[in-house]
Amino acid sequence: MATPHRHFRPAAMWRWRLPRSLPAGGGPGGVTVPRAGLKKYVLPPDYSGITFPERTKLKFMDKVPAVPKVRREPRRLRDIRGPSREATDFTQGQYGILALGGGYLHWGHFEMIRLTIGRSMDPKTMFAIWRVPAPSKPVTRKSLGHRMGGGKGPIDHYVTAVKSGRLVVEVGGHCEFEEVKPFLTQVARKLPFPAIPISRDSLEQMRQEEEEKRLNNQNPWTFERIVTANMLGIRKYLSPYDLQLKGRYWGKFFLKHRL
Repeated sequence: MATPHRHFRPAAMWRWRLPRSLPAGGGPGGVTVPRAGLKKYVLPPDYSGITFPERTKLKFMDKVPAVPKVRREPRRLRDIRGPSREATDFTQGQYGILALGGGYLHWGHFEMIRLTIGRSMDPKTMFAIWRVPAPSKPVTRKSLGHRMGGGKGPIDHYVTAVKSGRLVVEVGGHCEFEEVKPFLTQVARKLPFPAIPISRDSLEQMRQEEEEKRLNNQNPWTFERIVTANMLGIRKYLSPYDLQLKGRYWGKFFLKHRL
């Protein structure tokens, strides 16, 4: 009997193989196979509650206050120390610039803010308003080469005092935060104190995080407890402002990591 050829296979071995199941991605190589179905689109933002002011651009600020005579006054550094009690919440706009420290704004800063925002925003769909007053605090300076003495020098320019937590300017309208964030960041970097662009939602989230950090603090040795107990006689090294502000503000600086 002749042996079968080595390449010969019985008929039972020739079977059709079913195709393998597709991978998790759907198609070969994990590519998603398009399927017909209902698509869910993101709803557009609602701008129905936004009211535009009469003038959409920032108004020009006077370099000198419109008063006949301004009295020369001391420096009064308490004007920039501690948290702000005014202009801490939004009024009309949805976005703005928040000061994270104290400082003085002179007329050049007002012009920089006005021109930068005016050139970048669309006056048909956006508006901007001031949240700080015009320069009114006089700053004196003696001339170069003047001898010491002779009393307080003449008024050189005027400034506006800004405390930490105050809004400098507000921007609003039919726009998203990503549209206004670039030029607000550009303005915030040029200010004489630390500042950040912020929106209504991010401001509320920032305050909630600070409150949660205060409530969930695991360290029992807080600044307030140490000062209240006068540990190691620390009170003789502190000023009344440290006791009033609980150590969260050091001069014009805001110490955000201290509880």
